[in-house]
Parts: sequence; C-alpha cells; structure tokens
Amino acid sequence: MLSSRFVFEALSLARGLALIFDMDGVLLDSTGLHMRAWVSYLERNSIADTSVIYRMLGKRNDEIVRDIFGHDLPEEALQEHGAAKERLYRELMAPVLEQHYVAGARELLRAAHRQGIPLASNAEPLNVDFVLDGSNLRPLFSAIVDGHQVAHAKPHPEIFLTAAARLGVAPANCIIFEDSPGGVQAALSAGGRVVALLTTEKEFREAALAIADFTDPRLVSWLAAQRPV
Repeated sequence: MLSSRFVFEALSLARGLALIFDMDGVLLDSTGLHMRAWVSYLERNSIADTSVIYRMLGKRNDEIVRDIFGHDLPEEALQEHGAAKERLYRELMAPVLEQHYVAGARELLRAAHRQGIPLASNAEPLNVDFVLDGSNLRPLFSAIVDGHQVAHAKPHPEIFLTAAARLGVAPANCIIFEDSPGGVQAALSAGGRVVALLTTEKEFREAALAIADFTDPRLVSWLAAQRPV
C-alpha cells in the first residue's frame, strides 16, 4: 500500500468544498484514555458507576458532570470537577501523545490546509491547546471552534454551522470527519457530508464513508469524487 504521505500529496479537492475535523477520536485516538481518566476520577470521588463511559461520548464536559454529580450542582463545583478530570486525562496522555495520533491524520491536514481547515470540537480549550501544540498542528487550522464558543454543544449542529460560516462555505459543501454518534448526528443535522472514523464505534451506516484511519485507500478517491452543490 502507498504511504499516506505519498497519497495525500496528490490529493485533489474540488474548489468550493471544505474539510472540517473533530479532534478526539479523529485526530487523536483518545477515547480510551478519556474513559480511564473518568473512571479514575469517579473512584477518587467514591463513585463506582462506570456507565459514564457510555454517557460521555461526544458530549461537552458540563453536560457530563451534571449527568454524574447532579443538575443542581453549583457552577463553581461543576467547573472544578470538569477541570480536575481533564488535568488527569492530560497527565495520562502526555507521555504517550505521539503514539495516539490517528494514522494519516497529520499528513491529510498538511496536504489540505491551504484551502482552510477548521477544527470543531466539544473538547475543553486546554485540551485543544494540549493536542494542537503537542505536534505543532495549530498553524494548519484556519479556525478553531470549541464547545465553549457555542450555546449548544454536539449533538446540536451549531458547532459545525459556526465552523462552516467562518470558512464562508455552505454546510452542504463541508466534509466533516467525526467519530462519535453525537458528532455524526450533529454533522448530519448541519447538512454536511460525513466521514466517520471507526476509532470509537464499529460502524456508522449513516455516514457517507467509514474508515479505520486516514490511510484507508478509499478516502483519497472518495474525496476526489466529491463536487460542490
């Protein structure tokens, strides 16, 4: 198989189309360590219910914390629970960050960034900084939209609509890379074309294309076949 770097050097994306990337589970295979961090944090708080693993996927931290600790939690406590868990996650990820980038992700970003690429993620801003600065990816993005910049986080489509608006591209002409059910739902609700990464789930029948990672040889030909509406 040709290397992803070689293939992406020949990437041809029709004028008028745009790529939008989620972060966790798309650029970084991070779901497992997020789960570990949540379970460990809950244990520290004497909570043994690990069903949070299934409730957390694709959600913003404030929603997850309220789901676990109660919807009447004071704002200060809500923020501290979320921040403490994310500190733990970054501690776990820091020594192995390089190993967790999804294969081919950085090569695709470097090949396509001149057309303008936004990041659209529910992730906490400090986590976005941690990932993008960890491998000097920030210069490749023309816009960064995190969950705190919108009123409604995924699965609401607002984050993708905002990213498309910043690019000046119609949502129907945006190809959105996602990995979680909520993220895919948000992308479809925004009217985008969805490429699902199977880093978190085993299948996404509603996606236009589902790939294990960015080295899948179908990706380049599928992207080349897309046309603006």
